[in-house]
Amino acid sequence: MGTIVNLIAVIVAIASVLAALGNAAYLALLSSAATKRAGGAPIAAYVRGRWPLAGGTTAGALLAWLLTASDAVPVDFLAILIAAGSGAVATKALRSTQERYRSGG
Repeated sequence: MGTIVNLIAVIVAIASVLAALGNAAYLALLSSAATKRAGGAPIAAYVRGRWPLAGGTTAGALLAWLLTASDAVPVDFLAILIAAGSGAVATKALRSTQERYRSGG
């Protein structure tokens, strides 16, 4: 039972890290494009305001992944909760930013 819970915790933590890093990478690309473009100051300011959230979700996801190194089942459940929360917040933030600055169609 403990091995299965740990495997689930590791998978959820890795998915959470990927979601958080995806959000951070998108913000980095958006920031880079905004600084190279005339009139990109409002977008750059928006991105600067989103960095704390991106950093927090990434830190939470990495903490959850670190917690999966434990052999204790309760710690694995805690890791699942932290990872799921971080991943959900990072995914919501990424979608929100994409919808705000989506162009074309």
